[in-house]
Amino acid sequence: MNTFVDFLDYLVVLAVAALLLGPSLYWAGRERRLERQIRAAGQDPRAVRDRHRREPAPGRTPGVTVRVGRGPSRA
Repeated sequence: MNTFVDFLDYLVVLAVAALLLGPSLYWAGRERRLERQIRAAGQDPRAVRDRHRREPAPGRTPGVTVRVGRGPSRA
């Protein structure tokens, strides 16, 4: 038997299994997150909203955008 062909056969089987199982595992994890958020919202209405709020970086004022770019062009 050719071991390289056998290896490719196993690789193809693993690739097909990954293509079939990947999306279902992704959605199962997403569903668990949604269920956790719904459960938290039932306990405290602010729990879901506050959990996803980003904290400002240290030393930065919230709501202030710093734009970095070229200075005035000189012709």
